[in-house]
Amino acid sequence: MTNYKYLIIGGGVAGTTAADNIRQLDAEGSIAIVGDEPYPFYSKVMLSKPEYFMGKIPEEKIFLKQPNWYGEKKIDYITGKQVTSVDPKSKTITLNDNLVIQYDKLLIATGNTPRAWDIPGAEKDGIFSLRRLDDYKKIKSFIPNVKNAVSIGGGFISFEMCEIMNRLGISVTLIIRENYFWEPILDKESATIAEKAMEAKGIKIIRNAEVQEVTGDTKVSGLVLKNGESVACDMVIVSIGNYCNLEFLKTSGIELSRGIITDEYLKTNVTDVWAAGDVADYSDLILEEQVELGNWVNAQVQGKIAGLNMAGKPQPFKLVSSCNAHGFESNITFVGDIRPEKNKKVILRKSLDSKNIIQLFIKFGELIGATFVNGAEELPTVCKLIETDTKLTGFESQLSDPSFDLKGLMK
Repeated sequence: MTNYKYLIIGGGVAGTTAADNIRQLDAEGSIAIVGDEPYPFYSKVMLSKPEYFMGKIPEEKIFLKQPNWYGEKKIDYITGKQVTSVDPKSKTITLNDNLVIQYDKLLIATGNTPRAWDIPGAEKDGIFSLRRLDDYKKIKSFIPNVKNAVSIGGGFISFEMCEIMNRLGISVTLIIRENYFWEPILDKESATIAEKAMEAKGIKIIRNAEVQEVTGDTKVSGLVLKNGESVACDMVIVSIGNYCNLEFLKTSGIELSRGIITDEYLKTNVTDVWAAGDVADYSDLILEEQVELGNWVNAQVQGKIAGLNMAGKPQPFKLVSSCNAHGFESNITFVGDIRPEKNKKVILRKSLDSKNIIQLFIKFGELIGATFVNGAEELPTVCKLIETDTKLTGFESQLSDPSFDLKGLMK
């Protein structure tokens, strides 16, 4: 049985960053990464970017590590394998080929998985989700013959895929269950800016709608909505959210929720086991609560912190993370905690022409999150206000005034 001092499940941004930082502190300790894809580390963020998809950025630029990097760093990279179980008592993991690997310290960085579109006909050709490089390749090879496409869901990937297909001259329909784009995170006025930008380019938006079935023989030819309306299409992009697949941990004794519960050091309740990235349900020192947050920046920094902690350099994770999408000459950015909750106060901060809108999320007198639709010039200031737990009591009435200088609130 092979034993590694450091064993990492997941070859994405969190796992690879962790391995890199471990090696910087421990030059000789054995390291292995188990990944379920056959590729070296690549940028999943790039998969839905129009510039990359349309060839303005060379396809090989997606790879952030080359195969020889693992050898140079003395990291064993076990590709194309899935972990079926983890046994902290024996400090072993079992792979889907029944190979058992022993570890001294374990990091779980398995990310998340697209939710299945569980409706009749969803197995037909021409229906895709976009999460991995193989998904991108399948869409890229299928799309040249597409005339009418449908995008399901109102998230970042759906927004960017609508932009890509629109640029390629494809007629695009966006179907969302909600009253407006990205409800309830965005307010209606902010969402309207994004929706008008899409509609100005010819995107048709069908709101308050769900698909009942997919029509066609072996290949999709259309959709039937629950209200009886039919939508003709020859391709569907499904973006209805993600979940953490934790089935392989059910018997491990590791504390689970929607993700893997960790403290501020990304350590689990089990000795010598850490979690990082989208799969971590971590103790957030800024928000002072457990948070599960899936985005690239968060995963990258958590990978670094987990690696440092595993290699004996204790450091808590503390970050105001953000994510954004560009499309249709618009920019949408989320920062901090923007989860809709009753005990949060939301203040709109609009430009004079109402083309740029910021939502400020305030809880117990402190700024904890924000959304930006265009006009992200104040993003660094907002991040600093969140990070420093700045009290806003007494200033709430001024925050909506775009001429009020937010920098003046900083400690």
